[in-house]
Amino acid sequence: MKKGKIIVAGIGPGSEADITPAVLHAVAHADVVVGYKYYFQFIKPYLAPDTVCVDTGMKKERQRAEQAFEYADQGKTVCVISSGDAGIYGMTPLVYEMKKERCSEVEIVSLPGISAFQKAASLLGAPVGHDFCVISLSDLMTPWEKIEKRIIAAATADFVTAIYNPRSEGRYWQLHRLKELFLEAGRSPETPVGLVRQAGREEQQVKLTTLHDFQPDDADMFTVVLVGNSQSYNWQNTFITPRGYYKEDAEEASGIGQQIMIRSFRTIEAELKDKNIPLGRKWALLHAIHTTADFDMEKLLKIDDNTVENLYSRFEKREIKTVVTDVTMAASGIRKGALQRMGVEVKCYLGDERVAALAAEKGITRTQAGIRLAVEEHPDALYVFGNAPTALMELCLLIKKGKAAPAGVVAAPVGFVHVEESKHMLKPFAAVPKLIVEGRKGGSNLAATLVNAILCFNDAELLKPGRDV
Repeated sequence: MKKGKIIVAGIGPGSEADITPAVLHAVAHADVVVGYKYYFQFIKPYLAPDTVCVDTGMKKERQRAEQAFEYADQGKTVCVISSGDAGIYGMTPLVYEMKKERCSEVEIVSLPGISAFQKAASLLGAPVGHDFCVISLSDLMTPWEKIEKRIIAAATADFVTAIYNPRSEGRYWQLHRLKELFLEAGRSPETPVGLVRQAGREEQQVKLTTLHDFQPDDADMFTVVLVGNSQSYNWQNTFITPRGYYKEDAEEASGIGQQIMIRSFRTIEAELKDKNIPLGRKWALLHAIHTTADFDMEKLLKIDDNTVENLYSRFEKREIKTVVTDVTMAASGIRKGALQRMGVEVKCYLGDERVAALAAEKGITRTQAGIRLAVEEHPDALYVFGNAPTALMELCLLIKKGKAAPAGVVAAPVGFVHVEESKHMLKPFAAVPKLIVEGRKGGSNLAATLVNAILCFNDAELLKPGRDV
């Protein structure tokens, strides 16, 4: 008797054009073809007239494998068909396991096919240009607890992620949870997300959106969902994940310093405890943590609502023309390129010859005297404090007297004497936009970086800091 053989063949996602020549040859020369009845429509034109067709319904995988072995034991060449690639959530693993269980001598041949996620990727553009993973949300074979751990691992490791079995009538919430987990892991809300339904078939539908706008209820069991990584982007409605061939060009164009800063910001963003904060606050917070390496800034940095956004808008409209700092170190930390781009002048009055005389005459500190002079000449400037609490206290008194109406205040004086009090003095001025570093912490470098965050807020959405580094 002729020795039987089982060929497990992936017939692709559903189009005849996507079936490989090797699979077509196997189907055409098989004595028996076994498969889910829905799939036979795709291979029917290639079957020989005398081919025995064994079709079964959903969830009959073990039955199909058993029938394949029964025919192979009779010396038949059996082709077991599976959609996509038979080795990816298909029949191939089951057939090999059954061969082991039966201690069978039947030869097994596995023929690859085009997987549904590969077809979906080609329709979206080039979303899997870098490291990727595939996760099935079906909990028939895998407990949800384990699936969730895999989702978290994929999200935190920045994999492009293809999602199979995203949703069914009974499983309506898991895809919502996946979206939540990706956002909690720090994946940008602007990350491209592609949905392809019935890939390669007449009913094919292709949609490209963002992680923020992605509606899980738009998917069903015939949909493959692809979530991009931190480098993925949408260009002319095309989903692209760069392989890195232009990386050196990009680094030359932006500078190695900026590239390092971008990577640092992405690391910080991923480690934030609270991911769901307004973009302006997040942008300032990322700058603060990047400068200090202190994640306590999540608790310490207090920002009035929309302060970063509104101050940037006023700078852009040339409504704010001057930044006044308490000390020269804070002034020197504000990026010159950003200042030139915005047409902004930075002034520190400590070096003004009038300051020493005024301080001696009034019995106040030089930084206090500097603020008094600054308010006389620039009452509506953005005031920035990174060292002297007495200078901040002086400004608060001048605001109280109606002599100063600052466009905003960055309050980050540092030390042990009057530091906390100076910050508390500022808080009651509800009409003054404020960024305050609570407690004793602060510093000129921290104050300067908060100003830099404001001046380059237009880079926040793409998380590209350091344009002027």
